[in-house]
Amino acid sequence: MVKVSLLVMLVLTVLIAMGLRWREQRLPAVASQKRLGMVARGKKGLDRWVTAAALAAVVTLAVAGGLHWLRVWLE
Repeated sequence: MVKVSLLVMLVLTVLIAMGLRWREQRLPAVASQKRLGMVARGKKGLDRWVTAAALAAVVTLAVAGGLHWLRVWLE
């Protein structure tokens, strides 16, 4: 069960990061900052991945906890 949760978190992190990147490219306010330095681009990318990992952890906990309580309730 732990391996499945880690795999789900990894997949969700990648999918959420892709969605956040797509959203950043579509927003006009963020798109106007095209000439960022190397450190600023790295920080922006790191912030995106940390946000994606945090959201993936919350979703995984909610789904795994919900499935657990559903199993307890049905017994």
